[in-house]
Amino acid sequence: MDSNKSLWFFEEVDLINLFCPQKIVEMEHHLKHKTYKKGEFIYFIDEPSDYMYIIKEGRVKVGAYSEDGKEIVKVILSSGQIFGELALAGEDRHNDFAQALDENTTICPMTIKAMKMRMAEDQDLSLSILKLVGNRMRKLERRIEALVFKDARTRIIDFIRELAEERGQKVGFETMVKNHLKHQDIAALTGTSRQTVTTILNDLKEKNLINFDRRKILIRDMEKLK
Repeated sequence: MDSNKSLWFFEEVDLINLFCPQKIVEMEHHLKHKTYKKGEFIYFIDEPSDYMYIIKEGRVKVGAYSEDGKEIVKVILSSGQIFGELALAGEDRHNDFAQALDENTTICPMTIKAMKMRMAEDQDLSLSILKLVGNRMRKLERRIEALVFKDARTRIIDFIRELAEERGQKVGFETMVKNHLKHQDIAALTGTSRQTVTTILNDLKEKNLINFDRRKILIRDMEKLK
């Protein structure tokens, strides 16, 4: 099994959209934004889990290290998404790291105490956060099963299909996904290599099952892609 493997896909829940406009304005008032350079760490393994984080701009990679010191990519998140949420479930110290993937990645940290207060005031928000954590746990189980039982081609195709199902927009009979991932990112998230990802995507393109560029992936027919 490839050690540079993923346990999660990026999350489909957009936390910012869970707040009404007034609360977003309040958050802008009270949260201090911090900007990170590409490659800069937001937190390290074993640091205290005192905050959860909302991505205002840019992308963040959450990962860990295997016993032999190789990086394991867990998830790649983008604008509007959150990380560090396990602190809500009692995690005292981070068991992973978070790293900025883009220049000028802007993060809004929120204390766990403040988030718990908001959840107590807003039942819909509380249920959405619970749904988010549950979704990530289910994806964790699916990724482990895929790494054990599925070959590289199947994992990459499943990744594209799940991406389309969660974040795709219908364009006629086709499905378009705005893509912020490089081939190396997809490789890290599927436990494969960049070369394998490129080869399989090009093969799918030649068979007219998908089309892609740096900004989007277009799935011609979801059923045929299966």
